Amino acid sequence: MIYPDWPATTHVKAVTTTRNAGVSEGPYDSLNLADHVGDDADAVRRNRLSIQHQLNLPGRPVWLNQVHGDRAVDAADAGERPSADAGFTDQTHVVCAVLTADCLPVLFCDRSGTRVAAAHAGWRGLAGGVLESTVRALDTEPGQLMAWFGPAIGPGAFEVGGEVRQVFVEQHAEAAGAFLARPHGHWLADLYQLARIRLLASGVTALYGGGYCTFADRQRFYSYRRDGLTGRMASLIWLV
Repeated sequence: MIYPDWPATTHVKAVTTTRNAGVSEGPYDSLNLADHVGDDADAVRRNRLSIQHQLNLPGRPVWLNQVHGDRAVDAADAGERPSADAGFTDQTHVVCAVLTADCLPVLFCDRSGTRVAAAHAGWRGLAGGVLESTVRALDTEPGQLMAWFGPAIGPGAFEVGGEVRQVFVEQHAEAAGAFLARPHGHWLADLYQLARIRLLASGVTALYGGGYCTFADRQRFYSYRRDGLTGRMASLIWLV
């Protein structure tokens, strides 16, 4: 497990799982928490129950149908597997969750420990405004929020086309600094830096985490770009 290195109050509990200490086999080895990637359904169920007990969660996580969009839902009223890329809550019995295997998980809380959220931010979600939607959904002064970046594909491994760079630079000129030129019109993109730029522009200045690379660290992390057929880690946050 990876625990955020941020100054959240004791009312806020948060964690990102690694790929280790589960029962899944083959390319999903071993703590796969996604039920949509072809893994054995019973293995996923057992893995989910395992983390629920290990972390003493107050309830079953609210799993999302992630669509690389910008929708943030109230996890307490979202129903079964809502189509969204962020969940938020101010309730103590609700666990917000996102699944990732290269995309950037971002966890949020307010300084007083009364609101939390989890967002799934690949490049499409970032460009589409999922982090901004999550900040608005938390309905508090952005300067009172803090955000933590969980494990994502690192800037040395995430190669994209020029059209991706153009989307971000057109929205924020300073995003040009988050791209490094490669041959044949390709670019290495820094998801962490792109997220920082967008959150700072939204007024969220307390930013933590980053520095992981799911692609490079095969022992700890799933990576869709590296392996294709693979599992997913979960980033979870809740109030106590």
